[in-house]
Amino acid sequence: MASSLLILLDDIAAVLDDVAVMSKMAAKKTAGVLGDDLALNAQQVSGVRAERELPVVWGVAKGSFINKLILVPLALLISVVAPWLINPLLMIGGLFLCYEGVEKVLHSLQHKKAKTGEAAQEELEQIETDLATFEKDKIKGAIRTDFILSAEIVVISLGTVAAATFGTKVMVLSVIAILMTVGVYGFVAMIVKIDDLGLYLTQQTSNVKQSIGRGLLVFAPKLMKTLTIVGTIAMFLVGGGIITHAVSTLHHWSEEAVDHIQHIPTVGSVIGALTPTLINLLIGIVAGLAVFVVNQQQPKCKAHPKR
Repeated sequence: MASSLLILLDDIAAVLDDVAVMSKMAAKKTAGVLGDDLALNAQQVSGVRAERELPVVWGVAKGSFINKLILVPLALLISVVAPWLINPLLMIGGLFLCYEGVEKVLHSLQHKKAKTGEAAQEELEQIETDLATFEKDKIKGAIRTDFILSAEIVVISLGTVAAATFGTKVMVLSVIAILMTVGVYGFVAMIVKIDDLGLYLTQQTSNVKQSIGRGLLVFAPKLMKTLTIVGTIAMFLVGGGIITHAVSTLHHWSEEAVDHIQHIPTVGSVIGALTPTLINLLIGIVAGLAVFVVNQQQPKCKAHPKR
């Protein structure tokens, strides 16, 4: 659950960051002013980025509600008609998360390359883009990720009430779906408004409030960057964990590895506690790379049909 929250936070942070960058590009074109870099200061955040922060969070939250409106009845139906189908579907979702993690890492590396050099800056300025469409596409991506994480939460919740009556299952899943969505995205909304709180405090007469405000303005971008890193790692952990539990061979291998490591004198218990997490991370990375490679080969296969 905690890993799922981190992934959702990462997705929101990524959407806001991309929208902020594109918005600033448009503002630069309109004003005819070229900055030295794409970093947004507090005033720009309050004028451009803050305007879209809550609408973006609300857009993903609405999508999350729709996801759960689909997933709760679907999970209940599958649990009655074809319970064997739940694990394969979760595994597909896990593979998608791992693939998304690989794409995020590669996108981050390419973005760092693109940010260096005047040529890259000029290229950014020449891009013609519809900000509304761009934002909508980014929100759709976040909703897709939410769908997989919501599916995992719904299935876990369903497992806890497996022996209950059908009516109880419906009530429990509905309550959890609502609480999770409101709780998660309410928390996300608070996080993305930290910078605005900091800006507000810097404009107060009290020196203490101004100091706290400046601290929040420094803290906010670092928090968002940390969430991006931790959220990407969580993608591999959650995806790898789903795959490990779905494939019995991997699950047994993981348990045996933990059992052997725990017998190591002195440090065995500590390393043993970390081993399942590290195994899930490794499996997540390998699975993500495998899906990425297969996906990259698809256009080539279509471009060169057999004669």
